[in-house]
Amino acid sequence: MATPVTFTPPTSPVTIVGAGLGGLVLARVLHLHGIPAIVYEAEPSAQARTQGGLLDIHEHDGQVALAAAGLTEAFRAIVHAGGEATRVLDSQGRMLFEESDDGTGGRPEAPRGELRRILVESLPPQTIRWGKKLSNITPLGQGEHRLSFADGSSEVSRLLVGADGAWSKVRPLLSGAQPEYVGTSFIETCLHDADARHAPAAAAVGGGALFALAPGKGIFAHREPGAVLHAYIALKRPLAWFDALDFADAASVTAKVAAEFDGWSPALRALITEGEAAPVLRPLHMLPVGHRWSRVRGVTLLGDAAHLAPPAGEGANLAMLDGAELGAAIAAHPGDVETALAAYEATMFARSAAAAADSCATLELCLDERAPLSLVDFLSGVAGTQQAALREPSA
Repeated sequence: MATPVTFTPPTSPVTIVGAGLGGLVLARVLHLHGIPAIVYEAEPSAQARTQGGLLDIHEHDGQVALAAAGLTEAFRAIVHAGGEATRVLDSQGRMLFEESDDGTGGRPEAPRGELRRILVESLPPQTIRWGKKLSNITPLGQGEHRLSFADGSSEVSRLLVGADGAWSKVRPLLSGAQPEYVGTSFIETCLHDADARHAPAAAAVGGGALFALAPGKGIFAHREPGAVLHAYIALKRPLAWFDALDFADAASVTAKVAAEFDGWSPALRALITEGEAAPVLRPLHMLPVGHRWSRVRGVTLLGDAAHLAPPAGEGANLAMLDGAELGAAIAAHPGDVETALAAYEATMFARSAAAAADSCATLELCLDERAPLSLVDFLSGVAGTQQAALREPSA
C-alpha cells in the first residue's frame, strides 16, 4: 500500500498545468476550501487569443461544477438568451426539425471567453502564472515532479494535475496513449454583422444552432451575441486531403472546401464562402474510449488530457465537473492525496468512458449514410431536458 503523501497549505500548493475551464474550476474549488493552487499556462495572458464560440452548459455536469465553484449567479449573467434553439436542414435548406428556446431546456448557452473570464476573476491574484510553457517534467520520487519551462525556470510539484488538453505534456507520466484522428475534420469560419451583411445565411441559421447535413459532410453553425455566425464545416476525409490545402492562401482553401458543397443551398454555402477571417482547420482526434491508467503517485489528469473525444457538447462540461470533483476530493482528504486521487479517478473513468462512446455515436449519426435523417430521428425521439446536447463543437 502506498504511503500517504500529505501537503500542508500554504507551503505546498496544488500544481495545475493549463488554464482552461477544467483547470480553473479546480483552482477555484480548492480556493474555496482554503487550499492554494498555482496554475501554469503557456499563453502570455488571458487575452492572448479568442476562446471559441458558445458552450451549452448542462444541468447535470457543467452547472453542477459552477455551483461548486460558487459562480452560478455570475454564469447566469452571461447566458446567451435564445441560444438553445435548434434546427436541422437538408442540403437544399429545407427544414426537417426545429426546436425553439423557451428557457426550459436545461442547457443554456454562454460564450466560452466570458465563462473563462469569470473563472479567472474568481481566483486570487498570482494564482495563474501566464507565459509558462511546459517543456519537460522530471519525476523526483515520493510523488514529486520537477516542471521545467521554456523560459528557463523550473518548479517542484507535490501534487500535479494535467489540465493541458488533447496534447497534454503531463499525460505521458500516466499513460502511453496518444490521440488518434477520427476521420473527420472541421473548417472553422465566422461571419460578422450577419443580419445586415449575410441575411440569407443568418435566416438559415436562425436564433440558435443549425445542423445542415449530408452523408460524409455537414455544416454546423450557431448564432452568437452581436449577430455573429460561427460555423464549422465538417468533412469526412483523410488528413492527407487537408494537408494538401494551402492555408496560407485562404481563398484557395475556401474554394476547395466550397466545391465539396456544390449544389447546396446558396444560403448554406455562404457560411463557407462569406467567412470574414481566414479558415481554420480543426482535425478531430480522440483518446481510446475508456482510457484509464494505473494510479501514479502525486499526479492525475482532467478534461481532454484524460478523455479527449469528438465534440458533442460534453467536453467543456466534463472538464469542469472533473475539476470540481477533484477539488472536492482533495479537500475531503487533505492528509491523504493518494486516497483523494484514487476516489476522483474511479468516478471520472466511468463517466468519461460513457461520454466518449456517446460522442462517437453522435458524430456518426450526424454524417452517416442516412444523414440528415439519422439526426432528425434521434432528436425527434428524445424530448425536453433529456435531449442530447448537440451544439456547436468546442474549439
